[in-house]
Amino acid sequence: MPANQKTREMTQTALLMAIIVLLALVPAIGYIPVGPIRATTIHIPVIIGAILLGPKRGAALGLTFGLTSLCVNTFTPTAASFVFSPFIPIPGTGSGSPLALIIALVPRTLIGVVAGLVFWAFEKRKKARTLACILAGFAGSITNTILVMGGIYLFFGESYAAVNQLTYEALLSFIGGVIALNGVVEALVAAALATLIARPLFPIVQRGRAQ
Repeated sequence: MPANQKTREMTQTALLMAIIVLLALVPAIGYIPVGPIRATTIHIPVIIGAILLGPKRGAALGLTFGLTSLCVNTFTPTAASFVFSPFIPIPGTGSGSPLALIIALVPRTLIGVVAGLVFWAFEKRKKARTLACILAGFAGSITNTILVMGGIYLFFGESYAAVNQLTYEALLSFIGGVIALNGVVEALVAAALATLIARPLFPIVQRGRAQ
């Protein structure tokens, strides 16, 4: 890769990272309180970056998202923050769990990987850039929802059920509902925004690479 192209991509990645951090710092914009958890909009710039810059840069952006999640849940915790931060004690215990790092970091990193790979596969092989943006946005977002909620069920099921005033037996249905309703809606919004924002920017980024 030519030095000027590498510098350009690093600058673009740094700009998107700054946007992610800014969204995380602005109350009720990047992380939106919804009961004991927070909904998020920060996966959107991760997906856009993955489309424009590829899965490797997308992974770096996703990791940045994960680190902001760790920090936000550590310094401004909610009742369910123990699933995202090992520094927040699990209810009924005196300590947190390092498994929270997996939930905070891995699904968020994979947003960029999945979105970037899905876009690349359809854009290169099918020559359908708009469809590739739609599918990348949907796939990146739903990957995050499924892995986060699945990790919560696997690692913190009983404690998370108690926080939501559910029985453990009812938790699986609750999580399935979150994925099927909230997760799909978020994925559709991500698909729309990724297409509206990344689609017109992609040719500009490509021309910059060709210079």
